[in-house]
Amino acid sequence: MDSVAFTIFGIEVAWYGIMISIGILLGIIIAIIRADREGLKEDIILDLALIAVPMAVIGARLYYVIFKWDYYGQNLGDIIKIREGGLAIHGAIIAGVLTGYFYCIYKRVDFWLLADICAPSMILGQAIGRWGNYFNQEAYGRPTDLPWAIEIDGVMVHPTFLYESLWNFVVFLFLLYYTKKRKYNGKVFLYYLILYSIGRFFIEGLRTDSLMIGPLRIAQVISMAIIVGAFIVIKILNRKRRYRNLFR
Repeated sequence: MDSVAFTIFGIEVAWYGIMISIGILLGIIIAIIRADREGLKEDIILDLALIAVPMAVIGARLYYVIFKWDYYGQNLGDIIKIREGGLAIHGAIIAGVLTGYFYCIYKRVDFWLLADICAPSMILGQAIGRWGNYFNQEAYGRPTDLPWAIEIDGVMVHPTFLYESLWNFVVFLFLLYYTKKRKYNGKVFLYYLILYSIGRFFIEGLRTDSLMIGPLRIAQVISMAIIVGAFIVIKILNRKRRYRNLFR
């Protein structure tokens, strides 16, 4: 499969970029619909997207560069060459969430409410964006003889991009379902972090191109930290809610 979809004015447009763009666009549309149901104006989502999307791209690149510094430290000019690959979703999530947090402070919007609104959009964008890895023939796993294996360089391997995409779609549907059942703002977002990280932890174990820190896969370490951190926050929010209810 050719990674380039088409060329316009001599510039190659990659399928990877198209898939990411589709994921972002659909995510924004869904977030606008969800915001309207929660009583927030469309402009809140659009203004956030204009800031958070580029910041997420920068975060994704910086995260990758930091853990590949042995190379980029000697090739500083390559840091800005994102068209050649090298974006890490964990970096995008961290940068996007931090941007959203400070945006909420500036706009005086409830961060947990906005996070709940955007969480399904984030995981949907990740689910669609993973298909860009298919066109780039990357983010695959170790050799396997399973019926759904894909061929990379003459070897049949686990399509780990597909595993993660399908898992993310399942999480997306769950978050939509759970929205009406949440007892307080923030729980949809926290469940997004937990469920995505659980899937990523196990799927990462199959990959052959993971970023490493010593003998550890960085994505697995970060995933475990996010899971533990999210459960701690849920516990804190549960206690605060019980405390408020006690003194009503």
